[in-house]
Amino acid sequence: MFEILTTDQMYDADRRTIEGGIPGDVLMQNAGRAVFEEIIRHWSPRSVSVLCGPGNNGGDGFAIAKLLRDEGWSVRLGLMGDVADLKGDAALHAARWEGATELLSPALVVGADLVVDCIFGAGLARAITGDVAELVTTINSSPCSVVAVDVPSGVDGNTGMVLGGAVKADLTVTFCRAKPGHYLLPGRLMCGELAVRDIGITDQTVLDIAPACWRNDPVLWRAGIHWPGLEGHKYHRGHLLAFGGATMTGATRLVARAARRSGVGLLTIVADAQALPIYASDAPGNMTAPMSAFDALVNDCRHNAFVIGPGFGVGDDTRALVLKLLHLCRATVLDADALTSFAEDPSTLCFAVQGPTVLTPHEGEFSRLFPDITGDKLCRARAAAKRCSATVLIKGADTVIAAPDGRAAISAVDVPWLATAGSGDVLAGIIGGLMAQGMDSFDAACMGVWLHARSGADIGPGLIAEDIPEHLPAVLRELWLASRKKA
Repeated sequence: MFEILTTDQMYDADRRTIEGGIPGDVLMQNAGRAVFEEIIRHWSPRSVSVLCGPGNNGGDGFAIAKLLRDEGWSVRLGLMGDVADLKGDAALHAARWEGATELLSPALVVGADLVVDCIFGAGLARAITGDVAELVTTINSSPCSVVAVDVPSGVDGNTGMVLGGAVKADLTVTFCRAKPGHYLLPGRLMCGELAVRDIGITDQTVLDIAPACWRNDPVLWRAGIHWPGLEGHKYHRGHLLAFGGATMTGATRLVARAARRSGVGLLTIVADAQALPIYASDAPGNMTAPMSAFDALVNDCRHNAFVIGPGFGVGDDTRALVLKLLHLCRATVLDADALTSFAEDPSTLCFAVQGPTVLTPHEGEFSRLFPDITGDKLCRARAAAKRCSATVLIKGADTVIAAPDGRAAISAVDVPWLATAGSGDVLAGIIGGLMAQGMDSFDAACMGVWLHARSGADIGPGLIAEDIPEHLPAVLRELWLASRKKA
């Protein structure tokens, strides 16, 4: 269940399932039961107010309310509008509700221990205003627990954007597959715990829809990992060139440590001669070479991958060096200064990309490089990837990785302590190390993000960037052991 469906794809999955013989009212009943089961798993019986909108999300609410009342819970139900105006499956489930139906208002929240938000679903396309906005404010300021059905009302299911205002839930229950808005900020902050429940839509139906977005997980890329074999040697595992700056040497040293911990066979730091003693003294396994040897280094085809940008410096020299590297069509990771150096001329960078390339901007770097690309994070990453024919990774708590062909993955690991100096340099090193070992650029970016986040989650509070590479062997060992079991 790692696929992520847009709202239109979810509607398509519903339609295909209904056409396949499962009536819509059965899907709605299944959805109501899924929410009911999550509620009774999390809470003991208490007073609950179920807040229903005028569409199918409201129909789910009627099914939930009936199940809770049948279980002995004290239930109030509020509806936006008139029961007579409900259509289709929502009307059918409203007719099965035997309790009172009140007009939706903030009064329903007062005295409730639990609120079930069934006002709007993932397809909301307009800002919440007026009485509903007042109701949302009342819910969010109340001490009661909140369960959101599908998505918290006010969150755009496709983008994660908050439309005017949104319910802040403790638990969100969605159906079949998650949507982008469950993982993209700020929607992710409104969801609380996310439960994705089966309601009778088959995995084959989802595959037939051919989603192109996934929650980042080893299931996506583990087949592409190049584990070393007994017959191999260090050159089989790649030789990465990491280009280091003359003054901010710590950044490239982090790149080097992370790349080596990711499994690359050899690593050489290339820098101006005066900085080489610093790089050479950092770790005995780091090789170094002066920038003056650039031509000889890149003419050696065994040097099969490059990382440039962290701590390198912004300017014409950086831009010229990046263009030379891209012309070689080898695996390349461009980060930090390598990206900012093209802020005035991004088309030159995109035109120069010819081989497997990963761009790893944070939001500020992205906006400087692609000021004309707007919209939600997922759309922006895809647009930039297509424009540059490169894998584009926009960093953040909701990191998005996009390939030129439209495939995308969203990181869903909550690791706030990764927001620390040098963390991005480590990520660039991991991705570069994986690409040097022969991994596809999109898979390497996804795996790198996952390793980075998983290591950060394991380390926890107090993390500094230097900790991350040292934890990689433990996480890689888990993946390796899992691969042996599958074999």
